[in-house]
Amino acid sequence: MKTENTRRKFLKNTTLSALALGVLPLTVLSKEGVSEEIQDCNETTLDRYGQGPFYTANPPSIDNKALARNAEAGTRIIISGRVMDLDCNPIPDTLVDVWHADDSGAYDSVGYNLRGTTKSNAQGFYEFETIKPGKYLNGTKYRPSHIHFRITPPGKPTVITQLYFQGDTDIPGDAAASIASGTYDATHRIIQLVDRGNGVFVGTWDIAVEGDGVTVDGGTGNGEKTGIYSIYQDKGMLYGLAPNPFQDQVKIEFGVFNSAQASVVVFDMLGNQVANLKEEHFEAGKYSVSWNVPADLPTGSYFIALKINELQVHYLKGIKM
Repeated sequence: MKTENTRRKFLKNTTLSALALGVLPLTVLSKEGVSEEIQDCNETTLDRYGQGPFYTANPPSIDNKALARNAEAGTRIIISGRVMDLDCNPIPDTLVDVWHADDSGAYDSVGYNLRGTTKSNAQGFYEFETIKPGKYLNGTKYRPSHIHFRITPPGKPTVITQLYFQGDTDIPGDAAASIASGTYDATHRIIQLVDRGNGVFVGTWDIAVEGDGVTVDGGTGNGEKTGIYSIYQDKGMLYGLAPNPFQDQVKIEFGVFNSAQASVVVFDMLGNQVANLKEEHFEAGKYSVSWNVPADLPTGSYFIALKINELQVHYLKGIKM
């Protein structure tokens, strides 16, 4: 594990507002501007139960991001996030293999229902829509709702683990999901699901594994590889999106830490740029920009990125209703 190697200090005398859904793990500064530690990419841990007995090899690719069929019973959920290396650089083309039980807690043992693969895009993002898995007895206890993941970055070993959900009353008694330290620590694999307003719940899970992430110039002029979080220290960050989810307009707050050319850009899940909201030279300070969302923009997940001198330094996830 390289957790200690992937920690940075964010030392800025500024006040942060609450961060919107989808921001990656960090510690917010206090209202008095007291500096707190920011932890960047916690390495994704293994699950104690590993792959489990229900894996089926050679699953199909997920079609149009839909792991679950339209007629599949259960609560619809959308899981998305970013695959990164341990320095927080995005890893494109990572194979994300997922499978889980149906609403009644049963796995498809003869076909590929609720089984499939997707790949992270050019910016490391992945997404799929499915249903919240049902529970099943494991001995005398029910296993909490969970999704299995096999994560394979290009040319690197596969990481096999499981994802859980906040508020699940069976987590405390589960031999795997209740582990809070060490090799099988599930702490960062228990995520919040938020109702986006139409009965579909959304969750964000960012994955950090060994891999060859896309390198960026950290501003030193010599092409030094710099992780997404370490560049908070002298560049800038997004503070929040409101409202989120949004429909026709969203306000985006951001900070620039030193005089620089900066822009706020919106990407879809395929990595296509759909809007460049503001691009100019900024003095150090806190700013905001409003995005008048096009009426014909499809519903779904979008990522708002802050670029400083053409270097993407931070992103937040937004949901278009």
